Amino acid sequence: RSPRVHPIYYSDIISCFLADTSKSKTTFIAQIEEYKFPTGKVGLRNVNIYEESGKLIGIMGGSGAGKSTLLNVLNGNETPSKGSVLINGINIHTERDRAEGIIGMIPQDDLLIEELTVFQNLFYNAKLCFDNLTDFEITEKVNSVLTDLGLYEARNLKVGSPLEKTISGGQRKRLNIALELIREPSVLFVDEPTSGLSSRDSENIMDLMKELARKGKLLYVVIHQPSSDIYKMFDKMIILDVGGYPIYYGNPIDAIIYFKRLINHVKSDESECAECGNVNPEQIFNIIESKVLDEYGNLTRSRKISPTEWNVHYVDQIEKILEKPSEKNESLMSTLSIPNKFKQFKVFVTRDVLSKLANSQYMSINFLEAPLLGFILAFMVRYYDTDIANKTGYIFRENENMTAYLFMSVVVSLFIGMMVSAEEIIKDRKILKREKFLNLSRVSYLLSKVTILFTLSAIQMVMFVAVANSLLSIKGMYFDYWFVLFTTACCANILGLNISASFNSAITVYILIPILLIPQLLLSGVIVPFDKLNPLLTTQKNVPFSGEVMTSRWAFEALAVNQYKNNKYEKQFYVFDKRMSVASFKKDYVIAKLKGKVDKLIVNWKDPKFKAENITDLQLIKSEIQKEMRSTKKFKCAVVDKLDLGSFSEDIANQTNEYLNNVQQYYIKIYNVASNEKDELISKIHKKDGAEAFLQTKNEYENESLSDLVKNANTLEDKILESDGELIQRTEPIYLDPSSATFLRAHFYAPRKAIFGKYFDTYWVNMAVIWCMTLSLVIALYFDLLKKIIDGAENLLSKITGGKKQD
Repeated sequence: RSPRVHPIYYSDIISCFLADTSKSKTTFIAQIEEYKFPTGKVGLRNVNIYEESGKLIGIMGGSGAGKSTLLNVLNGNETPSKGSVLINGINIHTERDRAEGIIGMIPQDDLLIEELTVFQNLFYNAKLCFDNLTDFEITEKVNSVLTDLGLYEARNLKVGSPLEKTISGGQRKRLNIALELIREPSVLFVDEPTSGLSSRDSENIMDLMKELARKGKLLYVVIHQPSSDIYKMFDKMIILDVGGYPIYYGNPIDAIIYFKRLINHVKSDESECAECGNVNPEQIFNIIESKVLDEYGNLTRSRKISPTEWNVHYVDQIEKILEKPSEKNESLMSTLSIPNKFKQFKVFVTRDVLSKLANSQYMSINFLEAPLLGFILAFMVRYYDTDIANKTGYIFRENENMTAYLFMSVVVSLFIGMMVSAEEIIKDRKILKREKFLNLSRVSYLLSKVTILFTLSAIQMVMFVAVANSLLSIKGMYFDYWFVLFTTACCANILGLNISASFNSAITVYILIPILLIPQLLLSGVIVPFDKLNPLLTTQKNVPFSGEVMTSRWAFEALAVNQYKNNKYEKQFYVFDKRMSVASFKKDYVIAKLKGKVDKLIVNWKDPKFKAENITDLQLIKSEIQKEMRSTKKFKCAVVDKLDLGSFSEDIANQTNEYLNNVQQYYIKIYNVASNEKDELISKIHKKDGAEAFLQTKNEYENESLSDLVKNANTLEDKILESDGELIQRTEPIYLDPSSATFLRAHFYAPRKAIFGKYFDTYWVNMAVIWCMTLSLVIALYFDLLKKIIDGAENLLSKITGGKKQD
């Protein structure tokens, strides 16, 4: 030092000899006027940084000073509210593609896949960086880096978790550095590299950082309570005060002298111990945060010098003499060669599968869970009469718990589907944060997760159906059951991924799973019938909207309708049963109801007391007759247009009754024809296979409990309901087709559903609906819609309550 020249430091001299003149310099210019958190709180104020490659820059500050915020703004993870960050003239926030591969980030937390070995972690990371290299060349590169970092001997060790350590803390830190070092970024950002390490490991890590700087890299390191040796390794130190105020930027040794002089400290020209040469970085913060004494000599909470005052000194004495390097517009050379989306997908899948296979507990639970639940469920619901007269034992037809089995199968598939996907993105979040600097394909990553989860769900549901259906003697429908449960599990997989991508804690996700499952249970139409829900939620004619958005409703209905309609026994007679059911309902309920109203009108139509009731009845009769005329096209009601209070007369009533009698006779004939045809078919089967074989087929394929459910046979209420000006069928919904005018809207257990005026089987329509739900969830996952909604709600709540976001 000399009063006539600027100080000359050892690091400046040594960098002149170690500088690689064959490589272009990297200029880093950050001019951050302001950074605001979403809550409106200011995190950084007028921070200007001018650096060139070959420097190790430290960032220090007290709690809440904005160290991590500054690091995230400098590396491009956060965008300043005002200002810019330029690397060789490239704005890293607006020109991210041009900055690809030149920025590296090593967070404080580990970015390791704990189930993989040291070598595998580095190898698959390199596979995502160097598409231009063969596997052999990548292996050589990985081994070289491992050797340089002293990790070669540990290359085949499983990384393990911090609680179940296989490699030491220092080795974990070096491996984290290796993940970034292997691709040689020009600018490297490191957050708390020495936290949790011994003093020896801390110095080793910082030695490595210093060596990288000497080789021409530019490193920004957030450091907390460094030792004297580590503190002196830095070329420059940036110190922030509470509120994001910059209060020092320069040589770390000079920082001690600078703050001592500002407070007129004794021996203010001494920066280190005269005997041992050590410095005390803590002394800086003792000065910055020194408190005011009260009249009794006790420390108060008030600081002697506020952050604003320190910042004023900084602007006056340091910022005005900062030398801004000349901006370079030359592009930085990146060694990266990012593979295409398909190759990225393959790497993601391979890496994820290997990590799962290495986790024996994960594999055991996921592959034993489904068959075990299938066995427990089937064993418990495998009911049969234990009366001594029952010599045959279990009979599928008599099992009264089939409805419970179908419903619980859907619940199991939803539960397993969400459980296996709940942590998939949360556990990768830190790794994704690092790989963000590679600009990898989000589609490839998400598709790899979806592929693995769908494959796992397919295997789980195969085992579940194989065990449970076999134990319950459900014959001939293995694929039908598997496809419904697999489809349901896939929808749950994507729902789980959305939750996993939107919340920060696995505990939060697992708390949410029951909250998501309860509506699936209540609004499935099984536990609480749709017509028994709160009137604000339900409709009498069709499934209410609250049920339409429930995966459980579509899955259960598909299973129940398909099991009843398409089992080997009922499939032979369904056409006849449907014709008989429709005819029976028309002749016994609809026509009877209309004739009763016509008879009542004959008595009351002139009485003013019944005017409103008569108008309602006439509208209903007219509407139902018009509907019948469109349906049968067999008979015409000549007086249908005169069914109003002004035109109604006894003659009109008689002609209406005559039309209704004709329609009733028509349906009686249809019923008898269908009944005879069914009897003839049964006779043929008896002759061909025998009565005993016919009965055995019925016992093995039809289930009486399920039949009662889809026919609504257990209800004691009216079989016909008058609501909203029409008659609604409450009995045997399994035989009733919905109106072709309604797109997908139908009553529960409808055998078919209408799409653009054409009917399709309920089973396949319901499967298509669930896959559409799954696709919509995939789109929401890709665009992070749920996370954006949650973040928006949190920010709004913070503004309303005046909450503050911590640095």
